[in-house]
Amino acid sequence: MIEIPTDLPADLVPLSWLLGVWEGTGVIDYEADGRSYSGEFAHRVSFSHDGGDFLNYSADAWLLAGEERRPLVSEIGYWRVARPSGGADAGPALLPPTESAVVRTADDVEKLRNDDGGFDLEVSLVHSDGVLELYVGQVKGPRIDLATDAVVRTAGAKPYTAATRLYGLVDNHLLWAWDIAALGRELGSHASARLARAE
Repeated sequence: MIEIPTDLPADLVPLSWLLGVWEGTGVIDYEADGRSYSGEFAHRVSFSHDGGDFLNYSADAWLLAGEERRPLVSEIGYWRVARPSGGADAGPALLPPTESAVVRTADDVEKLRNDDGGFDLEVSLVHSDGVLELYVGQVKGPRIDLATDAVVRTAGAKPYTAATRLYGLVDNHLLWAWDIAALGRELGSHASARLARAE
């Protein structure tokens, strides 16, 4: 059962099932440049909100090798239901709103439903290895499908050109799969995990 917090902005209701801290394990299975990357990893993901119309996101992972845990790439970012920005929204940068705040209702959010019956999403993520991703996709019930619209890399980052991600709530667990195009390889399976809500 999905519980919706009473202080949750209406824009976030379609994403409310993600809220909380999730922990578990997953597997990496990727081949590129004649090399196989595989193994089990521990994963911790957090979705929170601070009253804005977006979710705060952070994720950390550690490769499990016997008793040893080696840190993998960390991510931070923001998830939001796509909607046009107006005068009541802050930005860009530190520019303040030009109109009074508007309290959006469930009816306002319902008008954002797409032709497929879901809600379009915009997700921006920054990786600790110098990769920045902009994903677009949709949430439809307890399922999220995302694909990169843009990938930006720092000069020192490894080659990485595209990705897709799938998230789903199954038997009260957060399941996800991540396909990437990296190190000269076309888009292919990379990693997946099963996470439980942490107490």
